[in-house]
Amino acid sequence: MDVNVALRARISTRAFLPQPVSKELLTAVLDDARWSPSGGNLQPWKVVAVTGDARQGVIDAVNAAAATDPSSQEGDHPMYPAELWEPLRTRRYQVGEQMYAQLGIPNDDKVARFSRIMENFNFFGAPVGLFFVTDDRMGAGQWAHLGMFMQSLALAAVEHGLATCMQEAWAMRRATLKRHFELDEHDYVYCGMSLGFADPDHPVNQLRSERVPVDEFTIWHGWS
Repeated sequence: MDVNVALRARISTRAFLPQPVSKELLTAVLDDARWSPSGGNLQPWKVVAVTGDARQGVIDAVNAAAATDPSSQEGDHPMYPAELWEPLRTRRYQVGEQMYAQLGIPNDDKVARFSRIMENFNFFGAPVGLFFVTDDRMGAGQWAHLGMFMQSLALAAVEHGLATCMQEAWAMRRATLKRHFELDEHDYVYCGMSLGFADPDHPVNQLRSERVPVDEFTIWHGWS
């Protein structure tokens, strides 16, 4: 598969089939992704992969932690700045509204919207959950390299017929996840990812978020 095809095929899949993913298939995806760029070849990442009972154990641990206050945030580095500015705020709002429209959830149905948000912590039904871990002593460069690795993994998944959803929502439960996985002192859970076979008929998977044109984000120098 060409890279440009994979880039356009990859979406945030939010509905999966119950079909399991074999360890061999996931290993093939990870084997491709490990060739992602890495400054100084630090490869500053670990991946925690869960399925079956281990997957359910994560769901149970997070639900228990969120029982008293589901919207609470554990630790630092929130998903978004406290007050997004334009045009970022509008972009985030628009894609959210487009998703709820695909699902037929009206603006005033707060219960249904909240329930949909909480599906993040059920991996949207995906049989595999991945968690990306780095060292809390790493700097901005290594965080960027971790992001490159995640993108490489998502594109490799497309090549192997799988779908993914990168999930910053798991950042809300970083401390819980660290305890649950018994990670080392400096291990820092960045986010999670759902992985599996997409449900092609689910309306939420028909959503294709918009991207701004090249000239809107590129500052050209030296071209006429």
